[in-house]
Amino acid sequence: MATAAVQSGTTQPPNSTVYVRNLEERIKVDDLKEALTEIFSEYGNIIDLVAKKNLKAKGQAFIVFDDVEAAERAIKEVQGFELFDKPMLLDYAKTKSDATVQREGNEEEFEMHKRRRLAEKERKQAYQAAEEQKKLKRPAVAPAPDAAAARPAKATRGAGLKSSNPGAGAVVPEEYLPPNKILFVQNLPDDYDVDGLTAIFGRFEGFREVRLVPGRKGIAFVEYEAEAGAISAKESTSGMGLGAESKPIKVVYQRQ
Repeated sequence: MATAAVQSGTTQPPNSTVYVRNLEERIKVDDLKEALTEIFSEYGNIIDLVAKKNLKAKGQAFIVFDDVEAAERAIKEVQGFELFDKPMLLDYAKTKSDATVQREGNEEEFEMHKRRRLAEKERKQAYQAAEEQKKLKRPAVAPAPDAAAARPAKATRGAGLKSSNPGAGAVVPEEYLPPNKILFVQNLPDDYDVDGLTAIFGRFEGFREVRLVPGRKGIAFVEYEAEAGAISAKESTSGMGLGAESKPIKVVYQRQ
């Protein structure tokens, strides 16, 4: 198997999902899907084809076959094939697709797969946000000192004061915090108490408790036994409308 992967120019172990990159980004998604389906259906039964419009996913697609052999044939034959004047670069996907897990496993396995995928996505977002903050904090490279600058200088007035640069103390936005087992819920209607919130968040796996903050309205903390429950709850409740005005609530992970 490893030898076959090397020969086909792939880096991932064989599986039934083909990852396609270097696609023409200016082509409409529907037209791209139609073209990919026409090409790859020659090599086996396609059970799913994913291509998205968002900026980060442009130029990429995932072709999900119903068996590994079809994916192997497709990669061997289509690697480097030009589509819309650009050579397609093919590899096996790093993880199983939703369609494959749903087809091969039961409902519980499919739910666990989705939770893991969502958690990994949020961890990546948190890492990227942290890296961006590091760039903001990184000082500019100072020019090489000349003869005048090399002489001892008097202490600068105001030394030791905090920088007024807003980037210096920047933190990761709460929307991109990595998953953990405690949720921070905001924008709650004033009349929602522990019982009302338990009715909403208590239906998710591993629910422990709801904690209100004394003297503070509109916020609460919801704790689960593990990340999996918190991930499911956040995915299902974020933006949910509550109260007479159906005001959307904000649900993020607690800052650690």
